[in-house]
Amino acid sequence: MNSQDLRAFLAERRREGLGPASAARELSAVRNFLGFVAEQQGGVVQLPPTRAPRRPRTLPRPAAPDEAVALAEDASEAASQDWIGARDLAILLLLYGAGLRVAEALSLSGSARPIGQSLRITGKRSKTRIVPIIPAIREAIEAYAGKCPWPIERDGPLFLGARGGPLNPDLVRRAVAAARRRLGLPDSLTPHALRHSFATHLLARGADLRALQELLGHASLSSTQIYTAVDAARLLDVYRHAHPRAQNG
Repeated sequence: MNSQDLRAFLAERRREGLGPASAARELSAVRNFLGFVAEQQGGVVQLPPTRAPRRPRTLPRPAAPDEAVALAEDASEAASQDWIGARDLAILLLLYGAGLRVAEALSLSGSARPIGQSLRITGKRSKTRIVPIIPAIREAIEAYAGKCPWPIERDGPLFLGARGGPLNPDLVRRAVAAARRRLGLPDSLTPHALRHSFATHLLARGADLRALQELLGHASLSSTQIYTAVDAARLLDVYRHAHPRAQNG
């Protein structure tokens, strides 16, 4: 099989309705199979050079503001201990209210307290940014700190696990998954989707794209521009459901 054969195969699969992600997986499977056959025959593995289809950049559906808050509150109320509930509420409010990634929230140290009007966040590739902190988030963090049975050291993590050590990010994801099941919310509403919701809601309220880039810590504006498509899709959905002539247009 040469490159032309492989490209023809992928083109035919795409005409049959195979999406880019599935096509990329099939290409990987074919390459692995060809490599296996070549090794079994004692030959040299020479796979045809074929690029995988480009996958479209997509984002999960943003949560409505009341959904995001309900998710955080439900996760908090379902926690096994009061202080753990206060901790989870503070973390999820940081994700939605300040646009933090889970890893960024859990990387905060005790030296961040007392929480002021902003926080310095170190994100991907050690890029730092300043994010504003609204009163509800400050109050949630201080409420957690006041209930936490373990000492929060200045040079240690701000958010602690049940035994006083660093908090495992998987526990945050599990708490969110359980809360969304109880509330009947879509599976796409992950902790990272709260960050997407933060960005989408700011853009819908007229936030400048450059300012949004800084708040999210994106290295390039192209990473932020994807949110314009998300917001446009949301507006089109509202139009289709609300405008009396939308179904006929």
